[in-house]
Amino acid sequence: MIYLDHNATTPLDERVVEAMLPFLRTGYGNPSALHRLGRLARDAVEQARAQVAALVGAHPSQVVFTSGGTEANNLALKGWVQAHPGKAIAVSAIEHASVSEAADWLEQRGVAVYRLPVDGSGCVRVEGLEELSARAPLGLVSCMLANNETGVLQPVAELAQIAQDKGICLHTDAVQAVGRVPVDFQALGVQMLSLSAHKIYGPKGVGALVVERSLALQPLLHGGGQEFGLRAGTENVAGIVGFGKAAELARAELYARTEHLSALRARLEAGLAELPGVVIFGQQAERLPNTVFLGVPGIDGEMLVMALDREKIACSSGSSCSSGSGQPSPVLLAMGVEPTLAKSAIRVSLGKDNTETDVARFLRSLREIVRSFET
Repeated sequence: MIYLDHNATTPLDERVVEAMLPFLRTGYGNPSALHRLGRLARDAVEQARAQVAALVGAHPSQVVFTSGGTEANNLALKGWVQAHPGKAIAVSAIEHASVSEAADWLEQRGVAVYRLPVDGSGCVRVEGLEELSARAPLGLVSCMLANNETGVLQPVAELAQIAQDKGICLHTDAVQAVGRVPVDFQALGVQMLSLSAHKIYGPKGVGALVVERSLALQPLLHGGGQEFGLRAGTENVAGIVGFGKAAELARAELYARTEHLSALRARLEAGLAELPGVVIFGQQAERLPNTVFLGVPGIDGEMLVMALDREKIACSSGSSCSSGSGQPSPVLLAMGVEPTLAKSAIRVSLGKDNTETDVARFLRSLREIVRSFET
């Protein structure tokens, strides 16, 4: 199987597995316990906290471990709103479902929620925040750092400057960006940043919310004082250790991975340019080096994904959280893409272990499948 769906999840790096194994076997202590096994587990958690913090230019005390990016995003939005009642919030029109649906949930409960528009390339309009903040009492804005479907990088640092000038808190979902482009919590100027281990060759079921320590948040879960009182529950020690190791590797290998992925994407897009009618969404914008979101007019995206699967090639028809819904991508619709074309979209997301041979095989299979649909 040629795996080209790394924005959905990445395979576990063997070095991450090795780091986790002791805590799946003998290092089973509860990190809140005072005995030796507990202290060993606590030390491992704190080492991982430092590794994750180093990846994104934060202080370890700012890293709150969660069950993944979805929980981190929910904690950011719901935790902030509960701590700041009566304030309005805004989210971009292209957010992951864990942000957009959390915002919908808050709106149903009386919170004023606004949506920031994007341009035709899928990039949030900075002036949209200027205009909105002039007429609405915004307290929180959430804008992802890189879109999970198009790969388009968002102007978060510019939005943060506007937000800071107006006393607005800014959260960014950096789940897709981290490990693929440099991410610096301090330089971005945000107050909250979400991460997930399984997007950087770590385990599923663990993530983090990086939080400015002076920020008031209410926890979603109650029943313990773990994670600075913001996330009750015994820590997933093995998962956290794996996250830490994955973060360490992502930091050390960032530039080598980026160079490799950029070269593969260039080869992929050169091949796609030879296929008549193929559209690459967001191609003119700055994007993640591993992501190509493309449409083949006249062919349903989900049908194309299944045809590629029969050729032992794995990709997706968009976000893994909405793939299979049969509906056009909300991200593409927000960009103004015509619904029929939007329904033709498939996402190819490359990983560090993909090769030029994989890309050539994908292009050959895609060409043959498209030809079969035309006959």
